[in-house]
Amino acid sequence: MSVTAPQGFEAAGVAAGLKSTGKPDVAVVVNRGPLKVGAAVFTSNRAKANPIMWSQQAIADGVVEAIVLNSGGANCFTGSFGFQTTHQTAEKAGELLDVSSGDVLVCSTGLIGTGDEVFRAKVLEGTTAAIGSLSAEGGEDASLAIMTTDSRPKRAVVSRGGWTIGGMAKGAGMLAPGLATMLVVITTDAVLDAAQADAALRSATRTSFDRLDSDGCMSTNDQVTLMVSGASGAAPDAAEFNAALAELCADLAEQLQGDAEGASHDIAIEVVGAASEEDAVVVGRSVARNNLFKAAIFGNDPNWGRVLAAIGTTDAAFDPYDVDVSFNGVRVCTAGGPDRPREEVDLTPRATRILIDLKSGDATATILTNDLTHDYVHENSAYSS
Repeated sequence: MSVTAPQGFEAAGVAAGLKSTGKPDVAVVVNRGPLKVGAAVFTSNRAKANPIMWSQQAIADGVVEAIVLNSGGANCFTGSFGFQTTHQTAEKAGELLDVSSGDVLVCSTGLIGTGDEVFRAKVLEGTTAAIGSLSAEGGEDASLAIMTTDSRPKRAVVSRGGWTIGGMAKGAGMLAPGLATMLVVITTDAVLDAAQADAALRSATRTSFDRLDSDGCMSTNDQVTLMVSGASGAAPDAAEFNAALAELCADLAEQLQGDAEGASHDIAIEVVGAASEEDAVVVGRSVARNNLFKAAIFGNDPNWGRVLAAIGTTDAAFDPYDVDVSFNGVRVCTAGGPDRPREEVDLTPRATRILIDLKSGDATATILTNDLTHDYVHENSAYSS
């Protein structure tokens, strides 16, 4: 049930006509308490959609009563009219739920520039219908309503002693850090205050969603929200909760990676022996964003030269002539030179692991990406996003 697995939450997903397919396109998740704590992280793109600008203001007090999400239109670069649409959406939800509109977050996803009068009317109608359909079993419907080019919903649940975390996510294209292109709603019935929720979410996001880099393209509408009901009455140890939240976020990030548009390989780039975690991330990301490397993986070619060429563009601390590179467990490069024959590497499985040893320290990081395929190019040339 994802977001309705923890106690204290209701959700719904309805079809409001935003999608030409007639599939669900408006979702609402409501926190029934007793706590109404919230935290959120947002895209670092300077070009932000109207719902992002609204939600950044609304989350400032650490209180979230509900969140309204729509697919079928990004409501981005739609001017003051679009911002008023977001405001009216929060007001409509607040009126129907008898809560302050300032405690209602709003998310939109879809085509940038979509947000006219017809869009507004459908979003408001969908908000009304979804609130009228709220239930403790509505998590599945909500997860379907936020999908765009996703081929399947992304859901995850983690339970510990007496408390639960649930989550849903959407995202299949424009997956890049800060955040990866996504809408994510996470709920928990653990007892947390706003500061604890914020710290836990930022920690979990840093090592999961922010390290998903499918195509290097950052969106305008990314938002990850954590809602806390406290309905279990259990106050977990901070380290235990943080670990459970990180586990859930990593699960959702891997589901997003596995559904990336047109991909035929899910690539984990593990960098070890780095002088700092920042160096490890920078090196891993340089490979994840290298089109020559990604095309080689699509062709099942363990071209380690493209890995070294990519990491050589960074300012990380390492000696390019003392680096080891392995493809799916076979070390094809050692000390910056050839090692095992390429023919020993099997790149036909979808799961692909690249190991880069910089031999410069003890830090490590893993970046998730995908290969560059014909299908990816076709999908993004045929679909406006």
